[in-house]
Amino acid sequence: MGLCCGMIGLPNVGKTTVFNALTSGGALAANYPFATVDPNTGIALVPDPRLIKLTEIFISKKTTYSTLEVRDIAGLVEGASKGEGLGNQFLGHIREVDALLHVVRCFQSTDVVHVSGGIDPLRDIGVIETELMLSDLETLDRRKQKTEKKVRAGDKKAAFEVEFLAKLIGWLDRGEWLGNREYTPEERAILNECQLLSAKPVLFVANVSEGKNADEAMVQTVREFAAKREARVITICGQLEAELSSLPESERADFLNEMGLTESGLVRLTREAYTLLDLITFFTAGEVESRAWPIPKGTKAPQAAGKIHSDMERGFIRAEVYHYDDLLACGSEAKVKEKGLFRLEGKDYVIKEADIVYFRFNV
Repeated sequence: MGLCCGMIGLPNVGKTTVFNALTSGGALAANYPFATVDPNTGIALVPDPRLIKLTEIFISKKTTYSTLEVRDIAGLVEGASKGEGLGNQFLGHIREVDALLHVVRCFQSTDVVHVSGGIDPLRDIGVIETELMLSDLETLDRRKQKTEKKVRAGDKKAAFEVEFLAKLIGWLDRGEWLGNREYTPEERAILNECQLLSAKPVLFVANVSEGKNADEAMVQTVREFAAKREARVITICGQLEAELSSLPESERADFLNEMGLTESGLVRLTREAYTLLDLITFFTAGEVESRAWPIPKGTKAPQAAGKIHSDMERGFIRAEVYHYDDLLACGSEAKVKEKGLFRLEGKDYVIKEADIVYFRFNV
């Protein structure tokens, strides 16, 4: 579906380690800045226990999880908006993604060099966000100058845009992030055209060392900062996740138990990334395959059918729908139908989280 998250942060904060664990990739993770120049792109499976249950109920021959595209973008440094450390190139990579996973170093280690000499999560966040906002200011200034020419030519729509651009520039001049604000549909359209870096949704990923509460004070400062921004924070130990991902599937549950964990940090990370991208999951289930399908929240039935195949959207007749929770409560699809929980829905039906759907179509 083309949606992807970009991992950003300073050099040597653990982005590539987390990326490799998340995507089972083999990207170079080195103890020096700019080990990565071109972004590494990987596909992360999105674990979903509901899908395992569907496979059991329908005795499905195949189980297909939904996926998430993730890009590991080289670390930014102070002055990136002016081209420092290949900054302009890296900022261009960030512009291409839909949401940001901002990896923040919250671990002490004499083995891993910090580009600024010491560990300070809020300073590090400030460096990255300042560079993104400075880049956006240049983008907005150029656009505002072009749009002002249209205003002088009598374009009324352009007048609205200039006013909005001036408001955005004022916020950025005051160091205010753009991504946590409410916008009208008209304003959102202008934002999308501008591809502003600081208007993208952000999830902060606090990368900690192994051990309970080892870096809690640093993590807490990130949480407090994110709370003011109305953003979310997830804590993850990149090294532990790397160890876990290298194990055979059969050994991972025992490893988590030994570490006192119920699920891996990567499971939580992918779940939070879905929320960040405003995605929901619907299912198709049967003897041949049980499968999870990610779609944007608010998608109607014909467009959801098109996610499976374009012919299904083009020839859409109806959707036969029931909810995963009803299936679990009833125990079988037949019982769902007996209790009248199996519904026929038309083209205006909006797919809900955890709907199980059969699409009828004719082409």
